[in-house]
Amino acid sequence: MTRHLVIFARAPQFGRVKRRLGQAIGAAEATRFYRATLHKQIAALSRDPRWKVWLFVTPDTERRHIAWRGAVPPGRVQPQGRGDLGQRMLQPFQKLPPGPVVLVGSDIPAMTPAHIAHAFWLLARHELVFGPASDGGFWLIGTQRIRPMPHGLFAGVRWSTAQALADTRANIPHAVSVGLADRLDDVDTVDDLRRHRARA
Repeated sequence: MTRHLVIFARAPQFGRVKRRLGQAIGAAEATRFYRATLHKQIAALSRDPRWKVWLFVTPDTERRHIAWRGAVPPGRVQPQGRGDLGQRMLQPFQKLPPGPVVLVGSDIPAMTPAHIAHAFWLLARHELVFGPASDGGFWLIGTQRIRPMPHGLFAGVRWSTAQALADTRANIPHAVSVGLADRLDDVDTVDDLRRHRARA
């Protein structure tokens, strides 16, 4: 059965991406960093034959943005739609053709195909998989899609806080098996950027 990898991406428009980082290093430099991370991520993941890559993008009007033009077939660039982050994240799990789905963000500079392969490996053993982040959030969520997603999975989740993953896991019934993938981080602040560059 086909594996589906969804990249949640924001068009790299000046002043509209990495705003917290931009406050420290300037909007232009923050936009360049995000654009480079996005390009590297899409290029590395879309070439891997082990899964089919889909881009769910925002704003919805930017499906033809140059940042992803030619990266995947046009039909695999979809709008995120309306609603909060949780509502928008549910869309790919409900809309895509049959097969397990892993969804990731577009600003995880340390992410490699090996991390994605590990998440799909875990999905052969667990119904849900999360990739935890050091700040209490998560950079990856995956599901087998053998059954519908747990009802209210993202209800009451405090997004962009240290409770995001804990809130989500609290909504999962005990009967649902959950696996944890590798711990990775996005880059939201200048301290995050320094840590990333030190590790790199």
